Amino acid sequence: MSAALITASVLSLAGLLVSFALGYSASASDEVLRHATLAIFVTLMTLLSHSMTMFYLIGKGRAIRDAVTEGGLTTDAVARVSALRGPVFKFATLAMASTMLTAILGGGVDTGVLPAAVHALTGVLAIGAGGVALRAVAHALNESSRIVDEVNRDLRGR
Repeated sequence: MSAALITASVLSLAGLLVSFALGYSASASDEVLRHATLAIFVTLMTLLSHSMTMFYLIGKGRAIRDAVTEGGLTTDAVARVSALRGPVFKFATLAMASTMLTAILGGGVDTGVLPAAVHALTGVLAIGAGGVALRAVAHALNESSRIVDEVNRDLRGR
């Protein structure tokens, strides 16, 4: 599951980059349509991948807490896995919010209400936030897997 979540985050970031490039170079209406279509899909993919990662980390923390409690282990695994959620929740929420803002402002550009530079600026922010979120997600998922292995090893040793 961790690999799938990381892959989804990588693909959403790559999609943001491609969408940005398409939008930046678009001059004809069919190119703008291609940009908008991809951007809508990538926005949904970003929201799905980051929210699923958050739920996964919540569930992983719960599973570790239950295993530690039922196994009678004395370990700080629960605290460590809980601490991993903080950065992911913060950066993934920022990535989702900036991606949604960019999509919403794209509609304003399309209707002529906003200048394209505002939309482009929020696009750069969304890409940056997506990159930071990807780094936090990869770290948290890798560390949580390591903590699960540690708890499983401790349970087998009892």
